[in-house]
Amino acid sequence: MIEKTDLNYEKVVLIGIVTQHQNEDKLNEYLDELEFLTYTAGGEVLKRFTQKMDKPDPKTFMGSGKILEVKSYIDEHDVGTAIFDDELSPAQQKNIEKVLNVKILDRTNLILDIFAQRAQTSYARTQVELAQYQYLLPRLAGMWTHLERQRGGIGMRGPGETEIETDRRIVRDKISLLKKKIETIDKQMEVQRGNRGQLVRVALVGYTNVGKSTVMNLISKSEVFAENKLFATLDTTVRKVVIRNLPFLLTDTVGFIRKLPTQLIESFKSTLDEVREADLLLHIVDISHPQFEEHIESVNQTLADIKSADKPTIMVFNKIDAYKEEKIDEDDLITEKTKAHNSLEEWQQTWMNKLGDNVIFISALNKENIEDFKRKVYEAVRQIHITRFPYNNFLYPEYDTYGEEE
Repeated sequence: MIEKTDLNYEKVVLIGIVTQHQNEDKLNEYLDELEFLTYTAGGEVLKRFTQKMDKPDPKTFMGSGKILEVKSYIDEHDVGTAIFDDELSPAQQKNIEKVLNVKILDRTNLILDIFAQRAQTSYARTQVELAQYQYLLPRLAGMWTHLERQRGGIGMRGPGETEIETDRRIVRDKISLLKKKIETIDKQMEVQRGNRGQLVRVALVGYTNVGKSTVMNLISKSEVFAENKLFATLDTTVRKVVIRNLPFLLTDTVGFIRKLPTQLIESFKSTLDEVREADLLLHIVDISHPQFEEHIESVNQTLADIKSADKPTIMVFNKIDAYKEEKIDEDDLITEKTKAHNSLEEWQQTWMNKLGDNVIFISALNKENIEDFKRKVYEAVRQIHITRFPYNNFLYPEYDTYGEEE
């Protein structure tokens, strides 16, 4: 359990619905993730509200009875924020705000807020700001409750624009300005990537909070910020790494997540270019997470979206120190064995076995199997390098010819 050091946490309730496309187990899994996102953003979840519906209500997302139940709880416990697991339309957000009379956020808005907190460099801040303005633009009407109805009559005729139209124009101008700024930085980063010479490029990819930055620190011997929170790393970090005598470039990228807002994929295009241009991917997976297989699918889908799914990839199953399989008692004849009961050895005999040599199980925290991990990375990078420069073959012998590394 994560120790909470900051006591000024906002009181929050979470809301999600069970639909024909999302059963109760799936919803609970998403709400667990949403709760972790909320904690990362600085909120404390007091209660979850769920409802079974064929599809979300177009006006208030949930049914009228359920929204009154939520209101009653909010008023009773002095809750300041309600967070919805799915993206709300501008109209839904406005209608819910009227009833609940608290701050209303959806998953997209929450992720944008975390990104805004985490962005360190000017470039990351610009990317987040662009995504925020793109999210804000269609929702401006809801923010001008005192201008819901523009009255005609004396003094209201003729040219000119209302405050909301002025604001829309300002936001559009700001979006245009930020896009130009990002375009300029993208060109600079393209030049930087071109100036890195012919070194093999390796990129760390994976779901958020799987330990990418810890792995980066371990093999590059650098100090990249790492924390047990979602999206601890937003800024792309590139380090020159040398294993034995073989140099290559290692990039730590932003973590992926299910239901990642489209605005963020668009504004973080250049960060993802680091993945597109990599020669080798190290797909880091938190094997101690109950839904790690879905995380893999989610990352693979994002890689397919950015046309990087066919790159050479090593699957790195991290956090083996935290993995605990569920046990079945010997005299228990009722409980059926599921994936949750698999030991690490049993997992290795499943679909993972088909990946051949491109799989490694490690603990970056406890430095378990790190020598084997380095060997795998060395051999993969060496293969790419000598294919590109056959005459360099003699410079980089096979890993095992060196003996143990200090």
